Amino acid sequence: MYEHLQKLETRYEELEELLSSAEVLSDREKSNKFAKELSDIKEAVSIFRERKRIINEIHGLEAVLKEKHDSDFIQLVKKELEELKAKQLEVEDKLRLELTEEDKDAGRDIIVEVRQGTGGDEAGLFAVALYRMYTKYAENKGWRVELMSAATNESGGYKEVAFSVKGKDAYKRLKFESGVHRVQRVPTTEAQGRIHTSTATVAILVEPQEVDLVLEPGDLRIDTFRSSGPGGQHMQKTDSAVRITHIPTGFVVACQDERSQLKNKTKAMRILRAKILDAKKEADVKKLSQERKLQIGSGDRSEKIRTYNFPDRRITDHRINFTTHQLESVFEGEFDEISDALIKASVEKERNK
Repeated sequence: MYEHLQKLETRYEELEELLSSAEVLSDREKSNKFAKELSDIKEAVSIFRERKRIINEIHGLEAVLKEKHDSDFIQLVKKELEELKAKQLEVEDKLRLELTEEDKDAGRDIIVEVRQGTGGDEAGLFAVALYRMYTKYAENKGWRVELMSAATNESGGYKEVAFSVKGKDAYKRLKFESGVHRVQRVPTTEAQGRIHTSTATVAILVEPQEVDLVLEPGDLRIDTFRSSGPGGQHMQKTDSAVRITHIPTGFVVACQDERSQLKNKTKAMRILRAKILDAKKEADVKKLSQERKLQIGSGDRSEKIRTYNFPDRRITDHRINFTTHQLESVFEGEFDEISDALIKASVEKERNK
């Protein structure tokens, strides 16, 4: 890890020189490119330099302890040394987190997809609750949310809903949400007051850039059809809905929420690209068994990651054995307690690597 950080620091210094050169200053494209790279590694380099400073101070104090001094002075030195070593551990945790987030997905926009699972209409209503929870959380964080596609069932629940989230730390905060979410509660339609168990599946997809994934037109089948369901009279008059099938993978995405066929096609393509890129990444991860063991859970869509128990007002994340009784607050978008616990667990796994 520290060899990598040393290389980052060297690159940081190179970039500082490049950005002050006349050649780069006169080329806006190069200047923007280097400035972006510098910004991306600035935090890691800053923390790495802080670690080096602390280690130098520790070495200095350890040298002092080898000299002859009165006992009171020695005790002061030992106390300061203890504080510095604790600070070193804190800084190293920050570095691990920074390197965990250093990958190309850090800072990227995401697409969140929520689908009803087992449990019939109640599962669809639970999907609505999860959608609301994530969008409320995004609102609290100042992130921008855009509804991309939605399909409802007869009870008004979601069969599936997809939405994009844009904002600082959105990927970092939500990337552990992929998997099966289970709810235990009494449905409003249950006259006997019996607790039902149902599920919904969440997928967190990084929104690809053009360079990440090139789709061949010949691999796509694009169909248009008349929108159905809520959406007003206009949507019933034209074939504005779009369904895109990626023939090699069999992925199908349909969008009908916009009045414009072009807008629906654009949204469907964004979701489709994210799904294909996610599938490629998942295939790569499966090949890296050691890396897979170091993750918080497998990230597998079939893995049950969390249970929301309404009678006990309890939420349990099974991957890290974390429980909170702030169920109502979480569904109102106060999600940091769970997110912080997952990030902390990820750092600790990285530390024990």
